[in-house]
Amino acid sequence: MFYNAPRERLIFLIIIIMKQITNTLLMIRPVAYRMNEQTAVNNYFQENLNLSDVVINAKAQKEFDVFVLKLRAVGVEVIVEDDILEMETPDSIFPNNWVSFHENGDVGLYPMFAENRRRERREDILIRLEKEGFIINSLFDYTSAEQEGFFLEGTGSLILDRANRKAYCALSPRADEDLVIEFCEDFEYDPIIFTANQTIKGQRLPIYHTNVLMALGENIAVICLDSIDSKSEKKMLIQNLKEDGKEVVKISELQMQRFAGNMLQVKGANDQNYMVMSTAAFKSLNPEQITIIEKRGPIVHSDLGTIEACGGGSARCMMAEVFLPKDLKANHFKNR
Repeated sequence: MFYNAPRERLIFLIIIIMKQITNTLLMIRPVAYRMNEQTAVNNYFQENLNLSDVVINAKAQKEFDVFVLKLRAVGVEVIVEDDILEMETPDSIFPNNWVSFHENGDVGLYPMFAENRRRERREDILIRLEKEGFIINSLFDYTSAEQEGFFLEGTGSLILDRANRKAYCALSPRADEDLVIEFCEDFEYDPIIFTANQTIKGQRLPIYHTNVLMALGENIAVICLDSIDSKSEKKMLIQNLKEDGKEVVKISELQMQRFAGNMLQVKGANDQNYMVMSTAAFKSLNPEQITIIEKRGPIVHSDLGTIEACGGGSARCMMAEVFLPKDLKANHFKNR
């Protein structure tokens, strides 16, 4: 059973201004990374590298460690937790799918499509965050939906505009519309729901996660509009993004395949914003796109080739944003 946080919310005597980006990330270091056959049925980004699992894991660990070092080098606070070998969770490196953390102390736990991914949800990680001085007030647990065959995979499925209280979601076998609406009611977001497809062997098939086609920063949106076949949905998305002051960077389906939509804006030292992505994503961008992104802050990129190929996810999937309030009397946090 999971840690049962009290449902009563703390009463703050200050007004919380919702932030879009954070400087604190939770990341899970892999111990037995490999291609997950349970997710490959509808994640068309996964590839078979024809390498042994031992070699794949060693490469993934190296990519992970270098990535964390690059984030810490620019002042991003990274909490690293090791995966547990006995749990047999090959995709644990992508924690943003099972948990989300919010500025008022709320935590969301999400129903996962693949059975072996459900074991990634760990009470000890929530306890670790509390020991680091973060405050958890309420827990919203949607995981019972798994028994009914309905799923919503955290901020893989949901792209949250935290400042403007909008939740963007591309429906797929891993993103159920009713669960999106339930989340929005609980967390007080407006749902922006649409469909997005990619071309696989001549067929238009649903993209498994919204966060591979779309990323939101403070005043920027990166999106693969080519994946949205409905003209009315495309118009609706552009309208919402522009009315909230987002400059829209359009990427192609080919760039999306190289994970150019799977990026995350974070805050580093001296209140500096950074856009984080993989090296493959960065190399796919054209000079104009890079210029627009860099107007909002420098780009940090790292080689994640093995992780991307085997897992079908990239930089953004690896970073679970921690927006929880901090106990100002506590000084537990250390990069480790």
